[in-house]
Amino acid sequence: MQHQSLSTRIQQAFAHTTRSDFMPHSELYRASLDAPSPIGHGQTISQPTTVSHMLNWLAPDLGHRVLDVGSGSGWSSALLSYLVGESGEVFACERISELKRFGEENCARFGCHNIQFFNCEDLSSLSEYAPFDRILVSAAAQSEIPQELVEQLTPLGKLVVPVNNSIFELKKDAAGQLEYCHEHPGYVFVPLIY
Repeated sequence: MQHQSLSTRIQQAFAHTTRSDFMPHSELYRASLDAPSPIGHGQTISQPTTVSHMLNWLAPDLGHRVLDVGSGSGWSSALLSYLVGESGEVFACERISELKRFGEENCARFGCHNIQFFNCEDLSSLSEYAPFDRILVSAAAQSEIPQELVEQLTPLGKLVVPVNNSIFELKKDAAGQLEYCHEHPGYVFVPLIY
């Protein structure tokens, strides 16, 4: 069997992981819009196009261990769960306890068995589970790339993180040194609080 391309796998993940199943009932009329939508507590479920871009830059693969920072409704965690497969693991990190429960319930109802959910007070909360092959952040740091997350990446690991109005894509080389950092400008996220 031929290995499918990343873009094909991401399309399949989106088809399998229906966004509306991760939205509050009061917001379901917005489910088909390519726009962020409120999920309560001043947070949002991200715009599908933005999530697709971030997953393409992150390039999660089967068997990867992924840290999902700001897991919110659980949609990004469920997409990652699909992409890393049963041999992979997703560590969903959410600061707001009500949203942690909401995301956990959504993913359980959706049958995601390779995700663990955590209430996280700061970016080092899950460092005992590090290193991670991939780290996805769904809220914007306000001034710089958080070094706490860079330190939790494996060699050859990738981090995708918004800072201000850009999304940064970072990769480590085989020796664990920062190999490249690419900026994708023109995005808006809720603030990352840590």
